[in-house]
Amino acid sequence: MADDTRAALISKTRQRFETEFIPAKKDKYDSRDVERLQQDDTWVDNFLIWGDDIVDDTLKMIDESFQWRKEYAVHDLTESSFPKWLLEVGSLYLHGYDKEGYKIFWFRVKIHTKDAKTQFEKKKLVAFWLERYARREHGKPLTMVFDMAETGITNIDMDFVRYIIGCFKVYYPNYLTKIVIFELPWIMNAAFKLVKNWLGPDAVNLLKLTNKNDIQEYISAEYLPPHMGGTDTFKYSYPPLVDDDFQTPLCENGPITSEDETESKEEIDVDNKENPDSNEEQVSNSKKVNFAEQIPKPEECDKLDSKAKAKKALTTFKGPLLHISPAEELHFGSKETGEKKCLIVLTNVTKNTVAFKVRTTAPDKYRVKPSNSSCEPGTSLDIIVSLHGGCAASLQDRFLIMAAEMDHSSGTGTQELSHFWKEVPRNKVMEHRLRCHVLESSKPSTLTINENTFNIPMKTNEDLHLQLTQLLQANKRLREQVDHCVWFHKLTLLLMLLLVANTTFCFYLLYY
Repeated sequence: MADDTRAALISKTRQRFETEFIPAKKDKYDSRDVERLQQDDTWVDNFLIWGDDIVDDTLKMIDESFQWRKEYAVHDLTESSFPKWLLEVGSLYLHGYDKEGYKIFWFRVKIHTKDAKTQFEKKKLVAFWLERYARREHGKPLTMVFDMAETGITNIDMDFVRYIIGCFKVYYPNYLTKIVIFELPWIMNAAFKLVKNWLGPDAVNLLKLTNKNDIQEYISAEYLPPHMGGTDTFKYSYPPLVDDDFQTPLCENGPITSEDETESKEEIDVDNKENPDSNEEQVSNSKKVNFAEQIPKPEECDKLDSKAKAKKALTTFKGPLLHISPAEELHFGSKETGEKKCLIVLTNVTKNTVAFKVRTTAPDKYRVKPSNSSCEPGTSLDIIVSLHGGCAASLQDRFLIMAAEMDHSSGTGTQELSHFWKEVPRNKVMEHRLRCHVLESSKPSTLTINENTFNIPMKTNEDLHLQLTQLLQANKRLREQVDHCVWFHKLTLLLMLLLVANTTFCFYLLYY
């Protein structure tokens, strides 16, 4: 019922925008945005969520967003849209993940210089990064970090800060999890109040003031630079564009060694005994498949052991070359559950052979088989992703699937594939990203209760710390005002004494 109500609200918003805004302002919108609005329910829903489900406010937000997107030519922004020096500076970039698994968008304020002549280009760069992320992560929010360490007056640019906040508030609604401000200078205290006003009362709780002692409450040390107390050795450089550090996983196209191989064989044997038809299903990977048969029934999934081979997921990403299942997330178990394997199913929807390779941000933790191969026209192929040894999956881990269509004359051997990837143009490569989801332990709920019990005072302490900080700042300002008043009082008293002395001296001269 709730889904029906939501769908009705989305439909109402879409219809009103099409009738009330598009006819009068069609030339101010990019036709690609209008088309997406008509097709993408999630996009409309994000605007509604950020607008508190108030349709009138949501329509104004969509209108402002669409006009901005056309003004900044967001759809057409590429690396070549910017002067090379702007990309080399490195004041804005995406890198790493916070503790909740959200991508981090960094703004190194120290490197930024306020300059009216280049302001528009810098604003376009913000749009470029956010749009690039939004297209790849399918609406998953991110965390904004304002690194204000060693910031000076020349770096303070409130107009630029306001623009960044506006991007999340209007142009990319529901994309922000929090804003982490690191080492806010004392001269920025007044400006900080402006930032809170810009965000509005509902979003002000997203602001997190941090320093070296407490920033690891939100971001682990592995994704923090040394000056923040972290261990991340990453240093921005260009070219190429900074992105996820996808690398080749262990045992590329090689055997899954020893214990993993034995375990895998045992599981497959069990599968074959319990499900005789599964052998035919394995063989069908090299034959043409019926697309309707790829989606399993829920009751069948419930009967399968969780450690056995993962079955084809209900969600499928439909790309121009490959259909990829699951569409967004690989589900691994926690250390307690021991679920260490996932299955990715690739289906070639073209008339030619498609070469693919799989990369991951954590190559030491995962084994992927195969990670560099090809898929024949109209066939499906299974990729087994397994955790290595005692490693555990993390929300920060990502996988990148790259695919490109091959010529009929191209071979599919190891050397041919290696040569193919060296020669294939970048614009011919399809890319799709998958993130990891860690399933909760099936142990009794007492652990969860204890964790929640500890989480409540943590939030309370955070609020108390913020209130105490604000109180100390107010006390400091009051003390400064009192000192100023005392100084002014002393100066006034001194002037009065001088005036009395001068008057007395004048009378003395007149009468004596």
